[in-house]
Amino acid sequence: MSSEKPRVLIVDDSAFMRRMIAQIVEESGEFEVAGTARNGRDGLRQIDALDPDLITLDVDMPELDGLGALESIMRDTPRPVVMLSAGTTRSGQAATLRALELGAIDFVLKPSGPISLDVTRVAERLLDALRAAASANLDGVRPASPNELEAAGPESPAFSPATNVVAIAASTGGPRALTAVLTRLPRSLPAAVLIVQHMPAGFTKSFAQRLNLACDMRVDHAEQGDRLTHGRAYVAPGGRHLLVREGASGPVLELDDGPSRWGVRPAADLLFESVAAVFGPAAVAVVLTGMGRDGAEGTRFVRAAGGRAVIQDRATSTIYGMPQAALQLAGADRVSPLAEISRAIAELVEEVRHVS
Repeated sequence: MSSEKPRVLIVDDSAFMRRMIAQIVEESGEFEVAGTARNGRDGLRQIDALDPDLITLDVDMPELDGLGALESIMRDTPRPVVMLSAGTTRSGQAATLRALELGAIDFVLKPSGPISLDVTRVAERLLDALRAAASANLDGVRPASPNELEAAGPESPAFSPATNVVAIAASTGGPRALTAVLTRLPRSLPAAVLIVQHMPAGFTKSFAQRLNLACDMRVDHAEQGDRLTHGRAYVAPGGRHLLVREGASGPVLELDDGPSRWGVRPAADLLFESVAAVFGPAAVAVVLTGMGRDGAEGTRFVRAAGGRAVIQDRATSTIYGMPQAALQLAGADRVSPLAEISRAIAELVEEVRHVS
């Protein structure tokens, strides 16, 4: 991308939304509007004519919707895309999550439906998403690969009380990265897997359900008091911190409504710190793609307690902010490309089983 202001194409079927989004983009002083389009088909024509650097793409549109347009964009003229989603229904949430799987960098929720008269409420969130898109590494946006590790056998320790834990942090680009990692983990993994993905409330449950359908390992939306078991993954609910504490019969999950950290809730740092306190050397911290530095301090806690850390490498990270911050502050036992992170997790879990 050139040193000039990134040029943004705005695709939305509402003339009002096109006008308001264009105003937000122009008034930022960081971006300029390359043009607008009224639906996905018009958007594809404008991409050919205008060659924008970035695209904002509505999900629900006539003639060609956002998903159809996104598939064409990523196949024929790949560039960073930010989805604009009403996200008020289960089908709308599913479509938005599908967009992230197809290669969208991020999504922004319209605050009050398809035509949001109060769209300026999310102006800063939209600009943050565009900033992330402008710095995104499209080489790190690849489809999730199929499962490479074997499923649980008859002697599987799955669903026995967890004596080991893997805690994963992810943000921008995380849904695709998490899918790639979790589909390669077997349900025989002798550890519980705890996931913080920065995502709005209402989307994390749908995300957990999609992961559960794709993975050998059982994936659940975390609930207060859940017992941690091997071979099971738990996704932190949007808007609530996920913590681990000692229960009467082993570690359990606790949901917390305390202040955000780094502007996010759930925050991976809080999860990692609680994991370090409860599991000590039997923990593996994993930091995947994302903006900011959430997870860095928590990774330091895990390694200080004798645990291990896996950091996604720069080349396969959509956004290298979180992995870089964790590596600089805490170091790592493995720095791995996305395709090798599952194997690194499995190997380090075996290591911590023998030292804990």
